[in-house]
This record gives sequence, structure tokens and C-alpha cells, in this order.
Amino acid sequence: MDKILIRGLKVDATIGIHEWERKSKQPVILDLDLSFDCHQACQSDDISHALDYYTVSQKLTHMISLSQFELIEALAEKCCQMLLNNFPIKKVKITLHKPEAIPNAKSAAVRLTRMS
Repeated sequence: MDKILIRGLKVDATIGIHEWERKSKQPVILDLDLSFDCHQACQSDDISHALDYYTVSQKLTHMISLSQFELIEALAEKCCQMLLNNFPIKKVKITLHKPEAIPNAKSAAVRLTRMS
């Protein structure tokens, strides 16, 4: 199966278990592997046959920016379900990074894989 890759998608989110985390938005960074049959798009060179990764990114950004979660696991699951329910993809692998979660660490992250 072909894959569409989106790397380093940065979105400001309300996320965290601590009161101080929930007072202002903080960045989350997403890496996505989206399984999609690209054969028809390869042959036609027509966006209507492709997975429009710009639209995917915009819809995901909008959903995350309006959401409120305590756990990155819950946010990652919501992202997977939204993608599988709204786009013609067979499988999604998401790595969701929370760069401000741990002092002196680049980020804390969770990786989920879900199939339709």
C-alpha cells in the first residue's frame, strides 16, 4: 500500500493534566503515515484522484485547535478516528509529540496505528 507522509505538523492545542497546562495553548507536533492507493493519481496527475494532504492538514489543524484533552493518547486517538472517517485512507499511523511536556527532553510522544 502506498503512503502519504506528513511530517512536523505543528498545532497549538489545549492539552495536559495540570492546571497550568490548560491555561494557555501549547504546541503539539504530528507525524502522519496515511495508507492510500496512489495508483490512479499517479496515472492521471489529477488532484481529484489523490489524497489532498493540504486538506487533511487543514482539517486536522482545525479539529485540534478547537479540542481540549488531558492526555496525548486521547488526542491521538481522536485524530486517527477523524482521519479514517473523513478521508479514503485504509490505515493511519500517527506520532503525536508534546514538546513542552518534560523539562530537558525534546518531547514526550505517543504513536498509534489504526485501520479502517
